[in-house]
Amino acid sequence: MSDAPIGRFLEISVQAPDIRESLSFYETLGFEQLLVGEVWPYPYAVVTDGRLYIGLHAQRIREPTLTFVLPDLRARLGTLESLGIDFDELQVGTDVFNHATFLDPNDQRVCLVEARTFSPPSLDAYKPTTCGYFTEYGIPVRDPTAASAFWEPLGFVAMEEAREPFPRTELTSNYLNLAFYRSRALRHPVLTFQDEDMRERLARLRERGMPLSDEMPDALDDRLNGVLIAPEGTRLLLMQVDS
Repeated sequence: MSDAPIGRFLEISVQAPDIRESLSFYETLGFEQLLVGEVWPYPYAVVTDGRLYIGLHAQRIREPTLTFVLPDLRARLGTLESLGIDFDELQVGTDVFNHATFLDPNDQRVCLVEARTFSPPSLDAYKPTTCGYFTEYGIPVRDPTAASAFWEPLGFVAMEEAREPFPRTELTSNYLNLAFYRSRALRHPVLTFQDEDMRERLARLRERGMPLSDEMPDALDDRLNGVLIAPEGTRLLLMQVDS
């Protein structure tokens, strides 16, 4: 697959009022900090495991945001609008860093920027963390069909809905997988990690005093699954997967 009409995935952007605290949290889990540019007029940091990139912004980000790099953004706005995109924030010009934002049908915010805001890692290899293997960005939805119809023209491919361990519809792309979770218990997007022995990983996290929650789909056994909450509020769903 070529790059999607909204560009190439850059990061999941979150507001982190205390960036040092958030950095310490992720680095303790095994994430690596990357070199960032000076695009944003406030403190900014990025951590990665080689698959997932989390942008920690000291301000501006209202909720977890999917950020993509779309070169020549200004010239491509018309094409995106023809696909049904209604921009709620737009900053384009010759003397500014061009970026634009919009919401999907489930109020998931998306940001498009004209260039990278951090340097890619020197090696394109996956670096294991205590969380397990990052698989997808999970979005709570009520109507996965409508959500899929919005995202597919933007370069994502929807799979058939899975029923186990809970109803979910996965959408794949070159650089990021999304998933629509149908669960009344889940109220926030989650970064989903999987492992064959998540029970042991959760035990290690509890021993270290990490903040774990059971805010996850009801079908998941809280002895084998859990939600790790980062200092800035990001939810990391740690899920048991059968071998």
